[in-house]
Amino acid sequence: MSAVKIQATEYPLQRVFSKEFAFSIPLYQRPYAWTNEQAGELIEDLIAALGDGNESIDEINPYFLGSIVLIKKEDQPDAQVVDGQQRLSTLTILLAVLRTLVQPQYVNTFTKLLYEEGDIFLNEPNCYRLTLAKRDAAFFQEYIQNEGGIAKLNDLNSTALSDSQKNLKENALLFLKRLEQLSETQRDRLAHFIIKQCFLVTVSTRDLDSAYRIFSVLNERGLDLSLTDILKAEIIGPIPEAQKQAYTTKWEDTQDNLGRETFQDLFAHIRMIYRKAKLGSSVLKEFRIHVCPADNPQQFIDKTLCPLADALNVIKTATYQSDKHAEEVNKLFKQLNRIDNSDWIPPAILYLSRNHNHPERLVQFFTDLDRLAAGLMIRRANINERIERYGRLIAVIESGGNLYTPTSPLHMTSEEKNNILKMLDGDLYLTQKIRLYVLLRLDAALSEGEASYNFSIITVEHVLPQNPASNSIWMKWFPSPEERERYVHRIGNLVLLSSGKNSQAKNYDFALKKQKYFTTKTGVSPFALTTQVLNEQEWTPKVIERRQKELIGVLKKVWRL
Repeated sequence: MSAVKIQATEYPLQRVFSKEFAFSIPLYQRPYAWTNEQAGELIEDLIAALGDGNESIDEINPYFLGSIVLIKKEDQPDAQVVDGQQRLSTLTILLAVLRTLVQPQYVNTFTKLLYEEGDIFLNEPNCYRLTLAKRDAAFFQEYIQNEGGIAKLNDLNSTALSDSQKNLKENALLFLKRLEQLSETQRDRLAHFIIKQCFLVTVSTRDLDSAYRIFSVLNERGLDLSLTDILKAEIIGPIPEAQKQAYTTKWEDTQDNLGRETFQDLFAHIRMIYRKAKLGSSVLKEFRIHVCPADNPQQFIDKTLCPLADALNVIKTATYQSDKHAEEVNKLFKQLNRIDNSDWIPPAILYLSRNHNHPERLVQFFTDLDRLAAGLMIRRANINERIERYGRLIAVIESGGNLYTPTSPLHMTSEEKNNILKMLDGDLYLTQKIRLYVLLRLDAALSEGEASYNFSIITVEHVLPQNPASNSIWMKWFPSPEERERYVHRIGNLVLLSSGKNSQAKNYDFALKKQKYFTTKTGVSPFALTTQVLNEQEWTPKVIERRQKELIGVLKKVWRL
């Protein structure tokens, strides 16, 4: 068998966008994703590279635009873009915008960079230098590549466009606005500079697997490709052509539904479900080794990716639907989403995907998972302990074992419960990462689960101040520093406020503090914890002791401690 030939060649844009290449975006590629941030950076870099001088364009230092990876035969122009879609698409937008602004004698030059004109008489269509994937190809041709398309963009209703089409529109309008700020001479010089002195390196191979390998290497060395881009190429690529479009649509719809960042997180969660251990190398490497999605890509998408993505979306948005217990399940999801780590998500999405139609099971499982996740968070279990615990839990879920035995990883030991109680009964305020979480859960319990918080700022505040004035009532109630230190940071002395207040008010005497600091404009605090304090006439060690005992008792019931 002959070795696969790989070619890397540097081309100016006037050759990249010529008869030598007919670029097409394969179905498995993600849609156009560059925003004004990336496009704006590109145009500013090009303007800066051109400079303000009047020297010949040929004398200006060349500008390197990066590399693209293609599947292409040497003697044919057809080139599938494995890596470089974002760059090629954005450059096409820039060329189209320049065409609308350059002097009339240059317009035809730019049209030839965008497409080879067909023949109406012979019924031959235009041959476009770049053809996007099916969902955006017609839009790109009509509004970007065809003459007069840019002028129609302002009339488009963005709400009717896909995210990729919005990006195409907004980047074109960004280029138009920026280039209109230049003089006619500057625009003409920039146009000449871009097509003659800006270069791309094309890396071409005739072999699909080799192209993917190059794609992966470039990504792992820091180019702007994501884990999911590589996996999409590896998973969708081998699917037979007859099924490729359907599975590409499934993939992209799933990504759009979750959002790009959460979709990428999903793959880390899937890796954990299969691996059941802490990440030992890269997510990409372990995904290939332990999940092996390319072995049966259709089954991976149908049986793993889509069901787990649906489960993740339901949990993140708390939108479980059922004739029974839906409200209770969604309340548990909202509570879990307040946990300060995401390590609980893999067992959560696995269990939900397998038991979606059994709401009674979901209530039981997620009540206990919420308790476990909260407990690990409160006692500050490290990542190794969390991953080990959730890995064992995943194994029990997969095996169909009993999740509710005393030895189940979902169950809390007596020692764990005691350690949680010690944290709760100590100086809670000093543990910054859990104090707000604990008090919100406590407040919800005092409100009988009816509390709903939509405040942009919620703060944890002391009733007995940390630094009371020497002539204040606090000194009468708490005469010694030791006594103040004993009570000041404990849960019995803490309340919630819905917005920032004048910091001086923190040290008011109790009566004034209730009036000025613990109330809203309506005179009523939205928090049950704070309302309790408003009902007290004095704030002594005895009051804090009583309140401490009562509040810890509530938390014991919440988490069955």
